[in-house]
Amino acid sequence: MKRWIAIIIVGILLIGCGTLVYFKLFNTTTNSKIKEEKPLETIKGFDYKLQKRDKSLYKNEFLNLKTILESKEIDYEKYAESISKLFIIDLYTIDNKVNKYDVGGTEFVYPDVLDNYKLNVEDTIYKYIEDNVNDDRTQKLPIVKSINVTNFKNTTYKLNNEEIDAYEISLKWTYKEDLKYDNKGTLILIKKDKYLYIVEKNDNYEEKTQDENVYEKE
Repeated sequence: MKRWIAIIIVGILLIGCGTLVYFKLFNTTTNSKIKEEKPLETIKGFDYKLQKRDKSLYKNEFLNLKTILESKEIDYEKYAESISKLFIIDLYTIDNKVNKYDVGGTEFVYPDVLDNYKLNVEDTIYKYIEDNVNDDRTQKLPIVKSINVTNFKNTTYKLNNEEIDAYEISLKWTYKEDLKYDNKGTLILIKKDKYLYIVEKNDNYEEKTQDENVYEKE
């Protein structure tokens, strides 16, 4: 009888240890939930939020966006420039991301292409990010230091077989430490209702020769 009791106890201990190992190795690295914190700033009438973990460059540009969107009349060209900067800053400032699934810039992406955007980033730019659920990551990751809009033009974009008005914005950016990530690109933005959304990001880069719109924060 005592022998059977001992076997049962050992079995329970093995199951318990196995469960702990499983959750340690697999659960936290695949579907870690990003904690939702109370935002530092919001924008009246819009869903954009400033979070505590956002870096100073992002925070300053977010306050600029807040001023633009809370004006009596919204300047949509300034709006387009601002969210283009915010998108790039958030996408390529990876140091504050929890893991590869914590994709930056999602609130600025057109909803119909959001899933594809996230999958693409997870499989490319964020592919080798180490999990930081326990705040013990030692891996070096990029932080965007400065960003500027180098070209801005009105264009059209084909959406659902319809040509609609769009903005094409080229940008260049630098990092606090060069870890060989992208440093330039072009975005396409469209308007839906009162929102502007990014529908395309590519490497076709254009630079204007004068009147650069530079925004930098050390």
